[in-house]
Amino acid sequence: MSELTLTVMRLGFLAVLWLFVIVAVQVIRSDLFGTRVTQRGSQRGSRRDTGQGRQQAARQAPAPAGRPSGGGRGRGRNTPTKLVVTEGTLTGTTVALQGQTITLGRAHDSTIVLDDDYASSRHARIYPDQSGQWIVEDLGSTNGTYLDRSRLTTPTPIALGAPIRIGKTVIELRK
Repeated sequence: MSELTLTVMRLGFLAVLWLFVIVAVQVIRSDLFGTRVTQRGSQRGSRRDTGQGRQQAARQAPAPAGRPSGGGRGRGRNTPTKLVVTEGTLTGTTVALQGQTITLGRAHDSTIVLDDDYASSRHARIYPDQSGQWIVEDLGSTNGTYLDRSRLTTPTPIALGAPIRIGKTVIELRK
């Protein structure tokens, strides 16, 4: 093997080793200090981060006027119109259900950002199926998502008022 080839292999190995160290330090930093939250412009709409002003705005956000959410597919009298946080640091936060997928987790681009050590970055999602029924799905979280004290293993329909627990946070669908 030539001297040049050996030197290039050594430098490549050194670069890969430093890349590993940098990634490891970033993971440890995010675990210790949380993810960095950046302010968003108004073009993002109703999606929120952990900013106190956005939490208050979500609490005061009215349900959409006109037809019910979900496009009116199979909607009955016991159809939920909002998602309410009943326990945890975001207690009182309300999100209007408009037929869109709601993501829950510590990531700053989640619909509901959970500042909870037991929540994963992308912990769970809540979405409507074709019949208008709301479904909760755990996205492979470490500590699990619970619906009425049962740990979720598959996407599961949510009954009105049934508690969804993610760490210390409890969320319910309400009319």
